[in-house]
This record gives sequence, C-alpha cells and structure tokens, in this order.
Amino acid sequence: MHKFAKGAVVGLFSLAIAACSSSPEEDLKVKKSSPDILYSQARTSMELGNFSKAVRSLEALDSRYPFGPHKTQVQLDLIYAYYKLDDAASGIANIDRFIRLNPTHKDIDYVYYMRGLVNMQSDNYMFHDMLDIDRTDRDPKVAQDAFNDFDRLIKSYPKSKYAPDAAKRMLYLKNRLAKYSINVAEYYIKMNAWSAASTRAQSVMETYPGTTSTERALEIMAEAYGELGQEKLKENVLSVMKINFPNNKMLSR
Repeated sequence: MHKFAKGAVVGLFSLAIAACSSSPEEDLKVKKSSPDILYSQARTSMELGNFSKAVRSLEALDSRYPFGPHKTQVQLDLIYAYYKLDDAASGIANIDRFIRLNPTHKDIDYVYYMRGLVNMQSDNYMFHDMLDIDRTDRDPKVAQDAFNDFDRLIKSYPKSKYAPDAAKRMLYLKNRLAKYSINVAEYYIKMNAWSAASTRAQSVMETYPGTTSTERALEIMAEAYGELGQEKLKENVLSVMKINFPNNKMLSR
C-alpha cells in the first residue's frame, strides 16, 4: 500500500477513536441530567454532527427513561446515529427491536429503509473505495439482506417517500449480487467445473435479469455448454446473445 494511503487510514482510525472518547465529567453530567435536557443535548449534538456524543445522551435516555416522553423518537434517533457512526451491529439490533415493539408505527417505513441502508453500508468497505479496490468477490450476505430490506419496504409501503430511493439502491445491489455470481462462475471455469459454471451463470440470468453481468453470463453459458458437448443449448444461448449483444466477439468465431 502507498505510504500516503497508509497514513490516511491510520489518521482516520485515530480520529474515530478520539471521537468516541468521553471524559468522566461529561459522563457524570449525562447521568445527572433530566430527560428533557438529555434529549435537547442529543439533538444539538446530532445537528453539529457529533454523533458519538449524541449516542451517549440517547443511550442514557433509552436505559434510564424507557417510558419517557421521547422514548420512540429516542430509538429512531439512535438508529440514525449508529448509522452515521458506521456501527452496523448496534444499528440492526435497535432497528429489529423497534420493529418488534412498534410494528404499526407511522414511521415504520423509515425504519425498514434504515435497515437497508445499514446493511448496505456494512457491505461497503470505505478503504477499498478510497484505494479503488474491486471487492465484488466478498461474501454478499449483507448485500442480499439490504436488497431484501428495500424490497420489503417497496412491496409493503409502495407510497412511502423512501420507496424511490430504495428502488435505485436495489438496482445497484442487483448488479453487485450478479457480479458476485459471475465471479463464482469464473472460479468454476478455472477449476474446469463446467456444469457448475453454467448453472451459476444461468442463475444470474434468472435471478438478476437485465444487469450489467448479463452479457458475461451468456458468454460463460455458451463456453460451458460447448465444453460439455451440449451444442443445442450452446446454439440457443448464442441466439439470445445475437439478439441482445450483436457485437459480442463470441458471435464472430
């Protein structure tokens, strides 16, 4: 890794650790504050972008005054603050608790939307993006969870103001999941596991149609069927390719 990149990473981690620290005096003030003062402090901290401090106030409210006047909003604010702190474990735990305790709340669509955002955030590696490293080969579980969260939001609350953005994010996730399957299929090719490669590529066509990986999926299927001696299936795939990707090099061989 480049020396500058290493320094940037270390610096960012140092800032994160410093942001999460608090003095004993601050902790004592939090413990002695009334619910209204605590909530006011939390909101001010959030507006200033100090989400670590906001979480301390909100967690104190949530534990000391679970039935206080701000109880529901406190939980919603905690979800958002954890998201901003990239604390996926705490975020998902609070989201699932909110859904369990408030299934008919007027903002439940927002909570499902946030669940998708938190899972999507977990799938992203900030330092990989900074260094332009392609990691679509990593475990796609949280990406699939995020896709399912957004899908549930759109199907259950189609008129939600968060539905349009959720739909856009689903397109991105769909491409990411398809690319992962292509990576798996290409691994099977390297292992000469042609049947497994064709099956995986076909799953891309069936599960993630219309993605950026469609052309590559067809190429893998055609190559695999050729290796397996299934000429009829290969010709069918090439026919589909000719219609959708007429300039593909495979067609001129």
